[in-house]
Amino acid sequence: MPELDDIELLGQYARDNSEAAFATLVTRHVNLVYSTALRSAGNAHAAEEITQAVFIILAGKARGLSPQTILSGWLYQTARLTAANFLRAEIRRQHREQEAYMQSLLNEPEPNVWPQIAPLLDAAMAGLGEKDRNAVVLRFFENKSLGEVGRALGASEDAAKMRVNRALEKLRKFFSKRGVALSGAVIAGAVSANSVHAAPVGLAISVTATAAKGSAAAASTLTLVKGALKLMAWTKMKTAAVTGAVVLLTAGTGVVAVKTVHAVRSSGAPDIQGAWAGIFDSNGEKMPLMYKITRENGSYHAVEVDIYQGVKAVPVSEIAYNYPSIRIEQKAMGFTYEATLNPKTMEMSGTWKQGKGSGPFTMKLNALPEAFPEPLVENDYASRKDSDLQGYWKGTLKAGNTPLRVALKIAERADGTFRATGDSPDQGSKDVEATSITYHRPTVRVEFGGISVVFEGTVDDNDRVITGTLTQGDKPMPLTLERAKPETAAALDPAIEAQKDYSYTSPNDLPGHWQGTLDVKQAGVKLRLAVNIAKLPGGKFSASMISLDQGGAEIPANNIQFVPPNVRLEWVAIGGLFTGKLENGKLTGAWRQGGGAIPLVLERN
Repeated sequence: MPELDDIELLGQYARDNSEAAFATLVTRHVNLVYSTALRSAGNAHAAEEITQAVFIILAGKARGLSPQTILSGWLYQTARLTAANFLRAEIRRQHREQEAYMQSLLNEPEPNVWPQIAPLLDAAMAGLGEKDRNAVVLRFFENKSLGEVGRALGASEDAAKMRVNRALEKLRKFFSKRGVALSGAVIAGAVSANSVHAAPVGLAISVTATAAKGSAAAASTLTLVKGALKLMAWTKMKTAAVTGAVVLLTAGTGVVAVKTVHAVRSSGAPDIQGAWAGIFDSNGEKMPLMYKITRENGSYHAVEVDIYQGVKAVPVSEIAYNYPSIRIEQKAMGFTYEATLNPKTMEMSGTWKQGKGSGPFTMKLNALPEAFPEPLVENDYASRKDSDLQGYWKGTLKAGNTPLRVALKIAERADGTFRATGDSPDQGSKDVEATSITYHRPTVRVEFGGISVVFEGTVDDNDRVITGTLTQGDKPMPLTLERAKPETAAALDPAIEAQKDYSYTSPNDLPGHWQGTLDVKQAGVKLRLAVNIAKLPGGKFSASMISLDQGGAEIPANNIQFVPPNVRLEWVAIGGLFTGKLENGKLTGAWRQGGGAIPLVLERN
């Protein structure tokens, strides 16, 4: 009779409580589990107890494991997590000692490869995705052929070879960053030869008796099982975290023309042109914040950059430089920053104020470059066969009765971590940087700390749909995202854009580029608004709005009504409404958003 595979044996145990089937599984995999535990725990006694715990967990989960589970990969991961739970504090100390030992080995004339790799191997494996990790376990821990790896993963031999090679390259880069510069072939050979050793004689028998028969286990082992199960329930294997952010401005993007800014520079004072960055803290929330300062015709100008709110260039209304004092003001947001320049360190330190809030803030010239990466481009997030998540995902969020288009662009880095940005075109928001993205198949969690948004969902078996919930503040909303082609990422359809006609023949024609200023007296701020209205084939209109002083993002209108001279423009996504009359070449009316009306006059520019 042909030998039963792992899943068939597991099913036999789950269905018939077959001790023989479970014993066969233990015999097959006990060396892998014991070796993994020994490498992590550092002593044989602890490794044996961890091995017992892993197979008790397997027995308890036998009925719930998916038929697609790669059991050796599952057992490896469970052993690693169980060992971590067993020796959390000890492992931290051991890793420090082992890495120090590894560094000393590097100075030897003929270093032994495996002692360099062993202390870091499981940490490197933890950074791989589930499919990559399974491929490495099958190929190098169990020394399966590429054909066998492919069959286990449900892929061709060529696809298995590609996945193994890519996973090996990720391991190589991980080791290289920690001072172990080895080729992929050397790493593969060392892992194949040394990663799995024979378990102690009799361990398989005692494991089977305890796990399959339900014999009494030591209290410490049962405690270990309980702790490991908790750890398995919440641990996240892939994490790319960035410092959290704080809401300061309305989300928006786009570079806008900045009007001449009043600025003074004292004679002999250091030039302050350049990118100034620091960590902004408001109510315990922290985020990188940057001001780009330029000088033209003797006057300084500045724009704010806050990628965690999708802000690329919010214009500063005033910057005054009377060395060593610096004052930056954004009147549209009621924000001021008064600081003193230290010319030796090129730092400005002072106090920010906005409304009733205030706090210290220090910026340094050309600081924190890694905190302000360039926006993702299509090649960064184009779908790949070896990545579950990388790609462009889009869906529609139902916020009350308002449908909002949303999109996620996810890129997987070479080290297995992720970076993501989000778009909400109906709210004029694009390329908002995620502060954190974690993935432990099938669960993905993306946090946008700058706008207080969290999306958590489940990836389907085909890696095509993510079903989950988006939460902003304490309000959860269902959201399903589906893969889409990167070329559909644009908020505006180029074909429709080409049909828009902004020309007009008389002052009282509606099409054109309009601009006005919203005077929010109760807040003491003025906001410049630009409204672009075009005529489409068939006589219909399209419109969009830009808040120039809040970053210049273009927000499409949902409803446009024009019964001369009456005009009604509505932006459902932001709860905004303009009603007025077109007379004598002006749109005169009122803006409503969140209650109350503010007079607004728009003129063509």
